[in-house]
Amino acid sequence: MNTAQNFLPLSAKDMEERGLRQLDFVYVSGDAYVDHPSFGSAIISRILESRGYSVGFICQPDWKDPESICEYGEPRLGFLVSSGNMDSMVNHYTVAKKRRGKDAYSPGGKTNLRPDRAVTVYCNLIRRTYKHTPIIIGGIEASLRRLSHYDYWSDSVRRSVLLESGADLISYGMGEHSIVEIADALASGMAVSDISFIEGTVFKTRDEDLLYDAVRLPDFEQVLNDKTAYAESFALQYRNTDPFQGKKLYETYGGKTFVVQNPPAKPLSQIEMDDVYALPYMRAYHPSYEKEGGIPALQEIKFSLTSNRGCYGECNFCALTMHEGRIVQVRSQKSIIEEAEQMTQEADFKGYIHDVGGPTAEFRAPACKKQLTKGACVGRRCLFPKPCSNLEVDHSDYLKLLRKLRSLPRVKKVFVRSGFRFDYLLADKNREFLRELCKYHVSGQLRVAPEHVSDNVLDKMGKPRSQVYHAFEKEYEKVNKSLGMDQYLVPYLMSSHPGSRLKDAIELAEYLKSLHFMPEQVQDFYPTPGTVSTCMYYTGLDPFTKEPVYVALDPHEKAMQRALIQFKDPKNYDLVREALLKEGREDLIGFGKECLIPPRKIVRKAGKPVHSGNRGPSKERSYSGRQKTKRSGTRRK
Repeated sequence: MNTAQNFLPLSAKDMEERGLRQLDFVYVSGDAYVDHPSFGSAIISRILESRGYSVGFICQPDWKDPESICEYGEPRLGFLVSSGNMDSMVNHYTVAKKRRGKDAYSPGGKTNLRPDRAVTVYCNLIRRTYKHTPIIIGGIEASLRRLSHYDYWSDSVRRSVLLESGADLISYGMGEHSIVEIADALASGMAVSDISFIEGTVFKTRDEDLLYDAVRLPDFEQVLNDKTAYAESFALQYRNTDPFQGKKLYETYGGKTFVVQNPPAKPLSQIEMDDVYALPYMRAYHPSYEKEGGIPALQEIKFSLTSNRGCYGECNFCALTMHEGRIVQVRSQKSIIEEAEQMTQEADFKGYIHDVGGPTAEFRAPACKKQLTKGACVGRRCLFPKPCSNLEVDHSDYLKLLRKLRSLPRVKKVFVRSGFRFDYLLADKNREFLRELCKYHVSGQLRVAPEHVSDNVLDKMGKPRSQVYHAFEKEYEKVNKSLGMDQYLVPYLMSSHPGSRLKDAIELAEYLKSLHFMPEQVQDFYPTPGTVSTCMYYTGLDPFTKEPVYVALDPHEKAMQRALIQFKDPKNYDLVREALLKEGREDLIGFGKECLIPPRKIVRKAGKPVHSGNRGPSKERSYSGRQKTKRSGTRRK
């Protein structure tokens, strides 16, 4: 029963009702309280509870009111602070730096319930009242800002969030191991300033004796003023993300203060993963939010199952390597089935499991056995530029899991909506998984992420070359044809990624033209902390080779690249025409079957097509963004 009593405390009254006089930890979050294992705050707080520590939440406090942080008084051991499941700046702003109109992690989707740079603001708020109480920060915002970093929203290099916030420690990555070790150290009476030895943490110090066996990164003053030094620093950080081979790193501020990153925490074993997901989550938002319409984000994941974490795909625009790591960790089939059975008993379960996966759906084991004891290779990738000869390609475990799930009582359909790697799938000579995926787990359209078709851009993305995606298209169509099914691929595409010039965007537009497809949405590259692509965007350099990388910084050029992907949309006509003329591609302006746009913009007036700028009716055919296939998918003609 989802009563407030079954949730962790959300107020002083809740704390008193549980007979608690003082909490061990107060968790300050930028999200509303959702007690579900898809929310990091729920996992961390339930783990601490399972170890005997009491935790209460202060969710979305009024950052302008110091009293909002004093709900429970001073915690016995410390404050835990997170911006929530999303970086607060990404949560607030589009890539065009425009304010978003909805916050899925707030009651009723309301906006403005958390500040920009929430971790820093909350910590500063705490410090105004509690001068010496330990503050431990974690979650995606703190994790990816743990060292100096480029900040897209201010277009500047910023210091480690540990210094900006005034916190004592960062628990980076997923945090299950480190948070328990931190709690145990504090409970033993150890001063937070002495906690410098825990894997998966970042601390600050002025004691050079604590820098033993550490790799020195370029000083903050260097990366602030020299983009080559910034690229060198990032490359060192990236090459030390492995929990088995990663070294202790440190950077210096002003020659006196050191920010030290300990090596990443070891990956969870399968038993540990099962234990995390077996904790007594309510799998719901706190009932106090019901009157405001609940928390929209829960609806996206309530009937989805997490089967793994970590990813060895290493797309350059993704921060997973710096946050979750490259070593895949999995839950047992038994653990997942038990959660699914519990899910089917929910009153609002309609028979559909919306997803079974993680960062990459079909990864159900590390890339090779070596990673379990020696870690992932430094300087080599498992799938790029082509699959490693040691990669163990096997869909059998995932296939068995899907079969068990779809055989459960009350389950009508099991969807796979997590991203999956088509290059990994093609590397499997057995097509049994692809056949069952198409037959049972796709509903008309399968979303995939080729991101682009220009090999020049794909190389900078760390994605497989276009011929690999084209091979997958043919295989997908072949399998569907053998099943007598009419299903389509819906590609995710990205514009203005580092390396992409107008000619590359035109190549992508020509490809889409050949498919008679125009995507309804296009994602501009979004430079967020912790990615290789963001380093390229800021420095104009490949951080590993130091070779120059072209970056579209001019907003008008970025608008042209985006418009080319949606060349059929009449409102994009002028931008598309300008781009084609600029690149000398007048051959794509006309009425030929290969042309992207007609010679003149066609608009509709009183239901009749007319030339743009002309008064009389046109005898030429109308041009409409509605010219597309019956389904919004791609299919070779």
